[in-house]
Amino acid sequence: MATSDHQADRTCTPPGKRSGWRAFARSRDGSAAIEFALLAIPYFMVIFAILETFIAFAAEELVSNAVDTMSRKMRTGQIISTVGEAAFRQEFCDEVSILIQCSEAEIATPDKLRLDVRTFSKFSEIPAAVPMNATGLDTSAMQYSPGGSGSINMVRAYYHWQIIADLIRPYITPYRTADGSRLNDYLIVATAAFQNEPY
Repeated sequence: MATSDHQADRTCTPPGKRSGWRAFARSRDGSAAIEFALLAIPYFMVIFAILETFIAFAAEELVSNAVDTMSRKMRTGQIISTVGEAAFRQEFCDEVSILIQCSEAEIATPDKLRLDVRTFSKFSEIPAAVPMNATGLDTSAMQYSPGGSGSINMVRAYYHWQIIADLIRPYITPYRTADGSRLNDYLIVATAAFQNEPY
């Protein structure tokens, strides 16, 4: 009976099937594809974050150079106090047009690009901090009032750069709202303070 029971067990599971399961467990075919599938998502996320960070910092440098250029034109009298705000914004947008495009609506009614151009009686009156409130950038004190010959001026630009890979946003901008929450985008800030030449 024992022999017949043993033979019955052997007939229930064919030898070929038993060896097939063992071969499947030992198989390494396709392991590279599985490993790539597991690592592809974090790998490409890191690559994309590096590229986006590079572009955001390039945009920051572009805005900073535009502020320097417009400030030099104001300082030397190429742009005088009689130049209107729309014309000033248009010229600023022309300076950053490589990466940042300003529509006619953006020039007329600023949304992403904010320019703060003011004159002061002395350098110590120029604000050092970025004005923030509970919702983000505080634009209530911003104005366009450039001074004339020999005046002390400040040109400050703010641009809301849209971040696609949200995981890097908290690490590339130092600015927070007044309640401590992070911004919805990367706030680019560039400032120049100078005294106009006696033109």
